[in-house]
Amino acid sequence: MIELTPELKAGILVEALPYIQEYYGKIVVIKYGGNAMINEELKQAVISDLVLLNLVGIKVVLVHGGGPEISELLKKTGKESRFVKGLRYTDEETMDIVQMVLGGKVNKNLVNLFKNAGGKAVGLSGMDGGLFEAVKLVDPDGTDYGYVGDIVKTNPQIVLDVLEHGYIPVVSSVAAGVDDASSYNVNADTAAEKLAVALKAKKLILLTDVCGLMEDPKDVSTLIPQLKVSQVPALIREGIISGGMIPKVNCCVEAVRQGVERANIQDGRVPHSILIELLSNDGVGTMFL
Repeated sequence: MIELTPELKAGILVEALPYIQEYYGKIVVIKYGGNAMINEELKQAVISDLVLLNLVGIKVVLVHGGGPEISELLKKTGKESRFVKGLRYTDEETMDIVQMVLGGKVNKNLVNLFKNAGGKAVGLSGMDGGLFEAVKLVDPDGTDYGYVGDIVKTNPQIVLDVLEHGYIPVVSSVAAGVDDASSYNVNADTAAEKLAVALKAKKLILLTDVCGLMEDPKDVSTLIPQLKVSQVPALIREGIISGGMIPKVNCCVEAVRQGVERANIQDGRVPHSILIELLSNDGVGTMFL
């Protein structure tokens, strides 16, 4: 580790000051998943970043998935993970496991990590307080995903109440069904986007396993640091935005179009990438504005 002089440490804090002032009292929604959720060192970095932001008066909300943990438990029960167009096919038995893993094990483990880091967090399911309401997701071509939901309404009051008391809300990506009595597995990126819009958040951050949007996915030097949402359709037509990046980009575009000031896709594999993005001149990933 590089030894920093006291002067350099002070300089870092001074650099952060205008950003702390800009975000003070504002809401930042962070979608947490991928490698940053599996690697213990990265996990600790994310938790400590959010505790620090909370302590300096920035209202952070964490939305999480838990795909690897769901796959692991399915394997233990002798059930095979199945994916349709990139989404986990969720039958009734799988939905029970999704709800148990996301709303139970993963959610409460994260809350405990915040406590161990000196922070205060409250675990919420997307079903608590009617936070996320969804209907069954069915493609126009009739593709069936099982109990995978499309969020049609967000009721953010329970999250606002938790924030008001100084806690960090930790939200799992499941939703209550409004078309029948079932619960639904929902995409965590989409859940974060919908929540950011409902909370009138200043910023949405999607942590991923790539450094951001690149003109050439194999060349990190082609990273696009900033993008206006009006430029996105052309990049999709040109094939620069393709595959699994399209839904992530669409989440950012929708968030910005509906009032979120900025949205970021950034590399969760970089330790403390959240602090670098929010509190430094450098920034990371691709920002949509």
